[in-house]
Amino acid sequence: MMASRSRLRLAAAGENPIPHSKSGGEGGTERKPEEALRREVTDLGGGSEVVHVPRFVPREAAWGWFDYLDKRIPWTRPTIRVFGRSAVQPRDTCYVADEGLTDLRYSGHQPHAHSWDEFPVLKDILKAVHEALPGSHFNSLLLNRYKTGSDYVSWHADDEPLYGPTPEIASVTLGCEREFLLRKKPTKSQASLGSGEVAPKRLKVSAPQQHSFLLKHGSLLVMRGYTQRDWQHSVPKRAKASSPRINLTFRRVL
Repeated sequence: MMASRSRLRLAAAGENPIPHSKSGGEGGTERKPEEALRREVTDLGGGSEVVHVPRFVPREAAWGWFDYLDKRIPWTRPTIRVFGRSAVQPRDTCYVADEGLTDLRYSGHQPHAHSWDEFPVLKDILKAVHEALPGSHFNSLLLNRYKTGSDYVSWHADDEPLYGPTPEIASVTLGCEREFLLRKKPTKSQASLGSGEVAPKRLKVSAPQQHSFLLKHGSLLVMRGYTQRDWQHSVPKRAKASSPRINLTFRRVL
């Protein structure tokens, strides 16, 4: 895998720690005062940035969240349209949003928007994310559950107009660790060659820039700036991933 050169920096100790008081839901977010959120910031270039917080929430609290969501969320596995064909989505999903927001649609599917009040623990998690990311204001959440390593999400970008030109998307991982990939969107010339056009013999087409993040239980990953405009991401199949993973992606609908 080719990885573009990027700047990686660790935030100073003590920056924006997890709140020390318990959140009140099943499995609090209590953290000792000396423990801080270590942030790994990857500059993708062109105004795109990824922030990775490997230990966003203490392990026991994260398992409390996982157990609640695994049992209480009304998971569905909808039929979607992919390249003109109908297929069952290869993961379970659920959508939660503030009342009155623009409806979410993707791949010919419009999920039912549940209320935050239906799932109190989600309000606790949202609060923890907001406190870890000062200035953020998320009003919707797409949950995904990957039951086994055969569940996945293919290459895509969350560039729907309802999120605006520079959306901030915060992703919380609970359960089985999975690989999260990012690749630079192909240029028009690369896209046309990829669609079947034969390249001239001496034309050398370079592989897109790629990055890989191992998202572990209780971690947080944030995509910012022009990441959705210029990059795609995926969670590929992995045979060794034998246990479920729940992923929460917090977004702001404008």
